[in-house]
Amino acid sequence: MKIDKVETFFVSRFLLCRITTQDGTQGVGESCYWSYPKAAQETIHGLADALIGLDAGNIEHIWNYVWRYNSNFRGNSIGGAISAIDTALWDIKGKRLQAPVWDLLGGKVRHKVRGIAQGISGESPEAASAGAKKAQEEGFTALKFKPMPNNWAELRYTKLVGDAVAMVAAVRETVGWDFDIGIEIHRNMQPSEAVAFAAEVARLRPYFIEDPIVPDSVVAMAEVAEKMQGALAIGERNVGVWEFREYAQLVKPAFFKPDVAVAGGISGVKKIATIADAHHIRICPHNFQGPIATAACIALATSCPSWDVQESVGETESPRRDMVDEVIKLENGWYTPSERPGLGVEFNEAAVGMHPFDPARVSPPIREDGSVALR
Repeated sequence: MKIDKVETFFVSRFLLCRITTQDGTQGVGESCYWSYPKAAQETIHGLADALIGLDAGNIEHIWNYVWRYNSNFRGNSIGGAISAIDTALWDIKGKRLQAPVWDLLGGKVRHKVRGIAQGISGESPEAASAGAKKAQEEGFTALKFKPMPNNWAELRYTKLVGDAVAMVAAVRETVGWDFDIGIEIHRNMQPSEAVAFAAEVARLRPYFIEDPIVPDSVVAMAEVAEKMQGALAIGERNVGVWEFREYAQLVKPAFFKPDVAVAGGISGVKKIATIADAHHIRICPHNFQGPIATAACIALATSCPSWDVQESVGETESPRRDMVDEVIKLENGWYTPSERPGLGVEFNEAAVGMHPFDPARVSPPIREDGSVALR
């Protein structure tokens, strides 16, 4: 079971890593350093020589070995690379032992996983309400959306906060009270704005308020959390158990948002989920990438008590649907864990030719004075 080959593939902007052992067993993982996926790809290739010849079954050893490789650097390109490698190794182990990954992680703590719908438009109260109604009709019991239009950086303080509250109110009126609403601020507010918004929107009982400010500082996030009403959700840009430890101790959020494709793969997020469990923090993972990352999340969700809801993306549509032989089953807003060995999905290499590399180019908004909107 020694590692013989490490390969990378792009399907659109989704970066995949495939590891092959000497007996031909293959596993696949996904990276989510989506702003700079070429950097994560080069990091995987930089680690490949160190991986060749190692026993693929020693996942914990390999995780620590590559994390400490080349003088112990940090960053999302390294986290994204290790995440893809780690997930591929778990896929191999499951196939070797003919068991689903969730079974290897300790078995089931739940038999299905609640989805939380995404993709709800936030351009107007009417559009957001229509998206919320559609999600509810599809069977979801929770959704997450950004209650600000695309031109949020041009809005004055009063209008920014007021319009955001009005949009959440419209969605609440549409879905009723037996439905959970997650609010995604998307780092688009200053601390004072986030605190004011949270106070005004509290009457609408949001399930959580996610990323109210940019995650530049754990201390700054802790200051906001101390003043902010409601449940805070953070962590989608963070890597490794150490950063989440600091969040648990200093910020004390209600939800962690680790991304299995950047935070450390299945091994890393399993530990983050344990930290969450010890601090009564729930897991609602960041997940907007491909079906391989979703499969990894569902394996973790099936075996981790602290997992709460699973972000849902349109995996029945291209290019995501083309990446695998079948996606993890989602019906009436609930995911059903796969009983197949490994992750439960097989990489479709033909998707590489179907969807050439498409890099992200997301410029920051510019204010009317010409400055960058650093929110």
